[in-house]
Amino acid sequence: MSATETSRRCDEIIAKHSLLQHPFYQAWNDGTLPVAALTDYAREYGAFIDTISHGWSVVGEPTIAKIEEDHAELWDSSFAAGLGTSVTSPQIPQVADLVEMSREMFSERATALGALYAFEAQQPETARTKLKGLKAHYPQLPESCGQYFDIHEQDYDEPALLAAEIDSLSDADRNRALAACGRMSRGLYDALTGVYEPYRSTM
Repeated sequence: MSATETSRRCDEIIAKHSLLQHPFYQAWNDGTLPVAALTDYAREYGAFIDTISHGWSVVGEPTIAKIEEDHAELWDSSFAAGLGTSVTSPQIPQVADLVEMSREMFSERATALGALYAFEAQQPETARTKLKGLKAHYPQLPESCGQYFDIHEQDYDEPALLAAEIDSLSDADRNRALAACGRMSRGLYDALTGVYEPYRSTM
């Protein structure tokens, strides 16, 4: 596998577990997702968002790491707080697994690059659609609920940086980054399933 093929292979793997195709996001985007599900998501998934800054630190980007630390605080203070909750240790098993996986993947550079890419490559599009869904279908929620998504909907620089770094790795490390991308893609998808499952039968 050549260097330039690695990030493209990551994109193919991510597409197989596209978060935009998950029923949770689709229900959010068409306004059928209960506010209680959004609340659970804000409270639980925020524990994963808290780990992102460490991943950026491990890949050698302290400036981005600090920005992501601020973004995690924004998630809690605007999105979660706007829904009347706060970020806590996850109680949903799939989200707890995601947090544990992220800590494992973010322990060294090659796997951190692949795992971060699985998340960051999808974030602009998911942020854009979630923000659109909030504005169109959840007018009862404070406008502040969309602040986290508003600052990420045009953030294509971070995935581009990660892709370039992945493609510059050694052969062995590119394979490790690719494997980490696959694990994280599945973990992100499964976490949404865990949040969504209690509401599936009521919709």
